[in-house]
Amino acid sequence: MARVILRRLVEMVAVMALVVTIVFVIVRVAPGDPAAMMLGPDATPQDVVDLRARLGLDSSLFVQYGRYVAGLLQGDLGQSIFLARPVGQALWERAEPTFFLTLFSILVACGIALPVGILSAYWRGSVFDQVTTTTAVFVASIPSFWLGLVLMQVFAVKLGWFDPSGYGGPGASLAERLHHLVLPAVALGIVSSALIARFTRASMLDVLGDDYVRTARAKGMGEARVVLKHALKNALIPILTVIGLTAALLISGAIVTETVYGLPGVGSLVVSAVLRRDYPVIQGTLLIVAGLYVLINFVIDMLYLVVDPRVRY
Repeated sequence: MARVILRRLVEMVAVMALVVTIVFVIVRVAPGDPAAMMLGPDATPQDVVDLRARLGLDSSLFVQYGRYVAGLLQGDLGQSIFLARPVGQALWERAEPTFFLTLFSILVACGIALPVGILSAYWRGSVFDQVTTTTAVFVASIPSFWLGLVLMQVFAVKLGWFDPSGYGGPGASLAERLHHLVLPAVALGIVSSALIARFTRASMLDVLGDDYVRTARAKGMGEARVVLKHALKNALIPILTVIGLTAALLISGAIVTETVYGLPGVGSLVVSAVLRRDYPVIQGTLLIVAGLYVLINFVIDMLYLVVDPRVRY
């Protein structure tokens, strides 16, 4: 186990080193000059040159890359050009809405998908199976922002059960802020549930016909115990994989939903950073998201060993 964890950690470091390089190059070759955007159209060329020098943008890419990597090794994501504060602080201030939105979305997705997928596999070929399979294909094709707008129109505008946008005022309680996340979390969760439901159904179908399931039934075990304890446990590996990937995708996919609902999360911060060419914020956000992807994959790999002791890396 220790050897497996050590090897995975080394692979994570290698992947993140590659991500750092790719992110740095992509951001730097993108069109637009943050110094010119900060000074506006009335700035003289000399003003732009002077500001670029103060920001360190006049150095070669190799020098800038070396400074950036040196800062990362010290835990410094850089200084935001437009916000005039550390990138880590700016991301931390916006982390709460994004974190809870992602968490609630995956809970909604799993709460819908797992029961539906299990029952569809158990009642294979039934009307329930056909309806849910068709619905899953339809739901998977729905853009989350469109569903968010529909839910907003129905439950916020017409019924008035929720606020159409925002995250509560500065003095709002946690319960009030979380109340603002119900509609966006449901929108993201419903769309994400389609993929999890289809994988759950397919994985359960693979194991429900195995010999050990028939043996368990022959011994007189109840159907609920056979399905949930024997079949589901052995079908968990592909289900865990798709849940982990969905959680990682929700982190980045929340950007559009946060924009629709006016949530002050990491998504809105990224959008403003891209429009302003705020290199440090863009780089820091991409690195954090990539790091979360890698971390989630690592956790899923470790869960494989817990769920199925036969797994060996």
